[in-house]
Amino acid sequence: MSNRFVRWGVYLLIAAAFAVACVFLSNWQFERNEGREAQIALVENNYDAEPVALGDLITADGALQPDDEWRPVLLRGEYLADEQVLVRNRPHGGTSAFEVLVPFLDADGRVLIVDRGWVPPGEGDTPDAIPAPPSGDVEVVVRLRPGEPLPGSGRGAPDGQVPTIHLPTVAAGLDADVITSAYGQLVEETPLPTTSPGAFTSPTDDPGPHLSYAIQWILFGIMGFVFIFYMIRTEVVRHREETEGAPTVKKRVRRRDRDADVEDELLDDVDSRV
Repeated sequence: MSNRFVRWGVYLLIAAAFAVACVFLSNWQFERNEGREAQIALVENNYDAEPVALGDLITADGALQPDDEWRPVLLRGEYLADEQVLVRNRPHGGTSAFEVLVPFLDADGRVLIVDRGWVPPGEGDTPDAIPAPPSGDVEVVVRLRPGEPLPGSGRGAPDGQVPTIHLPTVAAGLDADVITSAYGQLVEETPLPTTSPGAFTSPTDDPGPHLSYAIQWILFGIMGFVFIFYMIRTEVVRHREETEGAPTVKKRVRRRDRDADVEDELLDDVDSRV
């Protein structure tokens, strides 16, 4: 009996450890779901807001506040087309496309990196054609986005290209006051260029599977205890059957037919007379 109790205790400890792991993973998915909901709400609030001046959102300290991501700003100035840079391996049009980064000198004297859109890959390491930005004085509406980190793999890129939108890397060769906390994703340009790169699609409002995953982990934790209790109950029932033994089967005694008994008596009587 004691060995059985020890074994059951081990079963319950395993179920408890599994449940703790499920609770941890469930909370992790709940947190991811909350973060995704916050991102969706941020896009809904900022994406179609009225454009404001660059200095209204990025002040002299050059910092982009997290709540200002996706906010449109209106730039007035000129593109520094000679400083154009390409970003490699961007997923557009079902291919590993290039995005076109062009520094823009705003009227306030600062430079904001503008991502004008994407172009498909060419035969080699560069696109076959890159639409030029409009020259001279230009009005540009962009949505502010934070920069990206360098790739963890350490991969690089050929001259004139970068592996990610790592703004300090893009700004390294510019002799100007470059904003490195954010870049602008192009919305529209005035005057319109002859040709333009591919436009960006709106961010998705799909919340993802995080909430359903969180609920599934809770159910897995409960099912762990159900399984352990089922194993214990099965063992108890089996032990009870082994202890009590198989039920005894009463033998049925066949009663002889009364007529047969009479016949036997008559035969015995005849034999005795002979």
